[in-house]
Amino acid sequence: MADYIKLGDLDLYRMAVELSREARPTYEGLNWQDKKIMGDQFIESIDSVGANIAEGYGRYHYKDRIKFYYNARGSLSESKHWGLFSYERGKINKAKFYSLLNKQQALHKKLNSYISSCYNYKQ
Repeated sequence: MADYIKLGDLDLYRMAVELSREARPTYEGLNWQDKKIMGDQFIESIDSVGANIAEGYGRYHYKDRIKFYYNARGSLSESKHWGLFSYERGKINKAKFYSLLNKQQALHKKLNSYISSCYNYKQ
């Protein structure tokens, strides 16, 4: 019998958690108005990535899991949008923007591969 990988040991999930941890201080540094205009959507979309991965991981049927992984991918794309707007509007500096973007891009690739593997193995 194959070993079961715990959610906390799944690289994909750990990457999403790390992204959330890195993004939180950026959100906390915004003033009230900026949090309401774009910050809330920025942090909620980032946190939603890990939440959807966790929910999908807990599902039994592969199609059900994949549905949540697609939701995670959509939230990840949304977080890139809000990160770009935050950078363009001077709310985050260049170094932080590219640090987040690099993590988002790496997570996006990993998520796409994970979705493909779910289809291929139908587990």
